Amino acid sequence: MIRVGIAGATGYTGLELLRICSNHPEVEIIWATSDSYSGIELKNYCPAWQGRTCMVLEKPDMDKMAREVDVVFLGLPHGVSMDYIPAILPHAKVIDLGADFRIQNLEVYEKCYGLHHKLPTVVQEAVYGIPELYRQKIKAAQVIANPGCYPTSIIIPLYPLLKNQIIHPEIIADSKSGVTGAGKRPTEVTHFCEVDENFKAYKIGEHRHQPEIQEQLSKAYGDSVEIIFTPHLLPIKRGILSTIYVQGDPSISEKEMWNVIDNFYQNEPWVRVYPLGQFPEIKWVLGSNFCDIGLKQVGKNHFVIVSAIDNLTKGASGQAVQNMNVLFGIDERVGLPSSVLYP
Repeated sequence: MIRVGIAGATGYTGLELLRICSNHPEVEIIWATSDSYSGIELKNYCPAWQGRTCMVLEKPDMDKMAREVDVVFLGLPHGVSMDYIPAILPHAKVIDLGADFRIQNLEVYEKCYGLHHKLPTVVQEAVYGIPELYRQKIKAAQVIANPGCYPTSIIIPLYPLLKNQIIHPEIIADSKSGVTGAGKRPTEVTHFCEVDENFKAYKIGEHRHQPEIQEQLSKAYGDSVEIIFTPHLLPIKRGILSTIYVQGDPSISEKEMWNVIDNFYQNEPWVRVYPLGQFPEIKWVLGSNFCDIGLKQVGKNHFVIVSAIDNLTKGASGQAVQNMNVLFGIDERVGLPSSVLYP
């Protein structure tokens, strides 16, 4: 059994980790921490756990707790993981669901997040955690930087096209997310009365995920990639739909473009490439670890790619557990939800 600790268990990603890990046949949850709710039984904080566990949420003490587990999931605010990792690494592996180790260019990270990075060496050693792309590196990692939700929905469909250099390195991506993507702490922007019956773009060209996306796409292409990224807030709880606009070589047909994506992911259990003429929807991935992809040619050499994920599962906690499976040599399908919450 893999002994697991979850730091930050009462946020949305922490609760999703608990949901997934509690159903994983190879996992034993040793502890779950919460700064705000320590000492409270999980079932009293979240009644969904009534009759299922007597686990008590604990105050984090990584010097002691890291010795009790094989891997620690960090579901913490940006900047906090840097304080936890030095105590964890001598004893356990780390899968960080925050942003502290996703961007290797520290100047870009510090500008984007307004934080001085305390562990520059760990940043360079950390592995970006999309298993479909970096599986071999993940197997040997000590620290895995679990990707952001928007980046996951954009990088997965674009990676094979950029790797094969069959699209131009100027890309437009419009992504629409449910409110859980903003985290659990309420703000005026995520207030029910502001979100309900509304749909809006926000942080146009300024979202913190943009440099993460750009860095990974540039690595795939082998040169600089420019992306115009516009996120939108949907009046739903969870799910992301990304619509991506690319320009291909005039000699590339729709079927050839589709084949590149389909061939790249044909043996991947958590990526589904739709037949031509069909397109993903949020409702067909909700609660699952799938990333769904569809494609259509528009005009002579322009293509529209649509992807859908659940932002809390494949966009966060599900992908984190998938990374754990790779790290410990377990089939990547084990313990992860494939059933969709429909209707």
